[in-house]
Amino acid sequence: MVDHVFTDLTLAALYDRLNPWGPGDDFYLGLVREARAVLDIGCGTGQLLRRARAEGHRGRLMGLDPAPAMLVQARRARPDVEWVLGDMRTRVWSGEFDLVVMTGHAFQELVGDEEIRHCLRGARAALGDGGRFVFETRNPAARAWERWTPDRVYEISTADGTTVRVWHEVQGGGLRAGRVRFTETYDGDGWAAPQVCRSVLRFLDRESLEGFLGEAGLRVVEQYGDWGRGPVTPASPEIITVARPA
Repeated sequence: MVDHVFTDLTLAALYDRLNPWGPGDDFYLGLVREARAVLDIGCGTGQLLRRARAEGHRGRLMGLDPAPAMLVQARRARPDVEWVLGDMRTRVWSGEFDLVVMTGHAFQELVGDEEIRHCLRGARAALGDGGRFVFETRNPAARAWERWTPDRVYEISTADGTTVRVWHEVQGGGLRAGRVRFTETYDGDGWAAPQVCRSVLRFLDRESLEGFLGEAGLRVVEQYGDWGRGPVTPASPEIITVARPA
């Protein structure tokens, strides 16, 4: 099931404003620049591949996402990139890419074990010899969800100047069985009522990640705790993983 925030055209149009370009995007863009053919799983509005093409990347760039509303934004901005509707359970590639990425914590949207296994097997199959699969997930030891509170309100402006306020609230007391359930509320000036989206994210530690990757025929070759390529520690906000075919 795709989160409502990604399927509603109005909310999808706000995504880039709510998630502006940052250090993580710079990290991935550096990898994309070096790659001949790139698959971006869960590409959303396609910010990464759009920037790469705008900067002159001449290779194959393909973005895959299960949310039509997100791909509407991507296609409008860069019709010269391949945008594909679906996920790794419905789309299959064989050795066509030398870089596969999942950015924006998209990996955490895979909440079930079988979802994770399907995705990783598909990523492994899509990689050619020597290819890399790179993704990040929030480090559960850093407990990021404790800062997802209603008092932290983010304000953004739509294209027509409407002010929209966004806040999060964790449900069920926080981490349960490796998952965090929360609401994301959007409230715009002049809107009849706020829009409330309910989401679930999966948090995996390093050992669990390595186990799933190994099952899929992938091995960890590098791992970082932040976008500056620092080591993973209990305080690190991220677990950024670079894997290759085993």
